[in-house]
Amino acid sequence: MILYHGTNTDIDVIDISLGHRYKDFGRGFYLTPSRDTAIRMARKKANLFGGEAYLIEYKFDDEGVAQSNLQLKVFPQKATPEWFLFIESNRDWNHDQPVHNYDIVIGPIADDGVALQITNYRGGYISVVQAANLLQDKYFDQQYCFGSQLSLTYLHKLSAIAL
Repeated sequence: MILYHGTNTDIDVIDISLGHRYKDFGRGFYLTPSRDTAIRMARKKANLFGGEAYLIEYKFDDEGVAQSNLQLKVFPQKATPEWFLFIESNRDWNHDQPVHNYDIVIGPIADDGVALQITNYRGGYISVVQAANLLQDKYFDQQYCFGSQLSLTYLHKLSAIAL
């Protein structure tokens, strides 16, 4: 399977510790099967932080992962209460430690609509079920979060293209 990473610099060696802790699925290296989504992210990151937009292509050995002992979490390709609570926990700045020990997490990319519903949920204005239902009509591209060094051994860089 081919996965893409959009960023503002070419990456030779992936360093998970450089990732932000409070992202959708926690600290890790994020990729997507959507080339267009990765290009959008690369341009956004270059605009925000400088550098040059890069699309980096990786071969993901998903068959090898299926035969491994890696801890995986795979969410459905839609908003669910479990997915919403997982993101809400990972984005909670009150957690000093990671909220899970999965090597790879796969599921929908949260967007700004999710941030609004997290605010409403934390404020007690809506339930977790209501939050997930309010997000059902949105299309979510998928993301893969590689959260351990071992998981990175199943990624093989194919190319890096300056956009």
